Amino acid sequence: MPTSDLAPISTFWDSSAEAFDHEPDHGLRSPQVRAAWWLRLTQWLPSGASDILDLGCGTGSLTLLLAQQGHRPTGVDLSPRMIEQAARKLEQAGFGAPLLVGDAADPPVEPGARFDVILVRHLLWTLPAPEQALRRWLELLRPGGRLVLVEGRWDTSGTAPYAASPPLPWVGGVPADQLTAALAPMARVVHHERLTDPALWGKPIDDERYVLIARPAPDGEKQTTP
Repeated sequence: MPTSDLAPISTFWDSSAEAFDHEPDHGLRSPQVRAAWWLRLTQWLPSGASDILDLGCGTGSLTLLLAQQGHRPTGVDLSPRMIEQAARKLEQAGFGAPLLVGDAADPPVEPGARFDVILVRHLLWTLPAPEQALRRWLELLRPGGRLVLVEGRWDTSGTAPYAASPPLPWVGGVPADQLTAALAPMARVVHHERLTDPALWGKPIDDERYVLIARPAPDGEKQTTP
């Protein structure tokens, strides 16, 4: 998508960067919240050191957890200020990782780059073409790789927070059944888990939050509901 079309989205997240980590599930400053995400990542990701593309990485809180768990993360975010904070966060913790400014829907990775895992948390709602992005992400996986989608449906108003942007089909989030259906022509969902534990969010929630883990489907293979 042309950079000019994404400028309102980038500007919004630049302006949000300074306060972004105030949310418990963004900054992971609470030991309980951090421990909850640490545990889930160990359950969702390979046990061995893996190349992981963290899309919409924001201020790098999950990117840092990945590095601390021995993985080799690469972070991508549309917001330069978010990437600046992510770089500072990893450096202060003694870690380095590639952190790229660019469109997470079409990550600016090196040609031919492939990953063991692509991790996406609460990003799809911000994308003008989310189904196209899903297909692109699956193309970036190595054989046997997995796409880990932490998503939900938390706002039914249908109103985008940006002053002006292209239409956002999944603004406010996407229900699990709708995302599963969108993945069906291209991937197999191998795990679906509701994320209702208040420790993950720093508070009780009453909306839909979940993780879907998908693997690219061989040609001709149909989606089966997990």
